[in-house]
Amino acid sequence: MTSNIEQERRKAVVREIVQKRRAEAMASMSISQNDLTQLFECQNDALMAGCDHSLKFTRQFLHAHNLPEASVIPWLNKHGGYCDCEVLANVEDGFQQ
Repeated sequence: MTSNIEQERRKAVVREIVQKRRAEAMASMSISQNDLTQLFECQNDALMAGCDHSLKFTRQFLHAHNLPEASVIPWLNKHGGYCDCEVLANVEDGFQQ
């Protein structure tokens, strides 16, 4: 059985790893945090009618805001955003904490 001190040390190590990975992902973004937040807000509204399992709304947002689809889409994919609902379910959950 592990001691409380050891459990706390392990939790601290895990937190540090998670923070490092998040910082690396944020540094590799080709979209600003503000634009990403706006994308999530637009996705929330657009997906009220459901997801057609494409990136239709994401692409519309990127075009409307003159953002580089060629680099943003692969970044979203890398973080689990393969369709509009996954952008919210996976990417937003990972980056809005």
